[in-house]
Amino acid sequence: MPYPKGHKMKVRKRIVESAAQAFRTNGIHDVSVPFIMKGAGLTHGGFYSHFDNKEQLVAEACRYAISDTIALLQEAADQEKQNPPINTVIDYYLSPYHRDKTEMGCILPALSGEISRSSEEVRQVFTHELERMMAFISNLAEIDTSKGSALLSTMVGSLVLARSVNDPELSDSLLSAGKQYAKELVMT
Repeated sequence: MPYPKGHKMKVRKRIVESAAQAFRTNGIHDVSVPFIMKGAGLTHGGFYSHFDNKEQLVAEACRYAISDTIALLQEAADQEKQNPPINTVIDYYLSPYHRDKTEMGCILPALSGEISRSSEEVRQVFTHELERMMAFISNLAEIDTSKGSALLSTMVGSLVLARSVNDPELSDSLLSAGKQYAKELVMT
């Protein structure tokens, strides 16, 4: 009996979602194809009917994760009516919630260190997705892309450091300092 129309695309989407979540949490190199497939509720034998290799999946997961993050940030900005939208995004991005929910968080701080050692294909996709995220931040803040890239760099760097330390007070302080500087950057 044949699968219903769209079944293969739905399965592929589940695999990409599982990969994005796993990569956000554990990085690329520490995540195996069987682990990803298990997260999608599938056996690893079906992987190659959807992807040529893991690199192709990494690229697809980067696209998905950035789209997911942009949608999440846009939703947060749309819900807040009192603050400028960019301040709401900064507050969300540099919140303890976002710091602690790595599996649902932005992929930029999770993978930037590993991407530099990835294939040219993955680096090209990551570069495009980073540019897309910079454009989103720049447009939301109504600033030029140079300032937008500095703003995003501040946000990503603050989150990386806050996730890296084992001192909760220092981590919170890094988030707070990052928020303050990011908001000042928008105002100048």
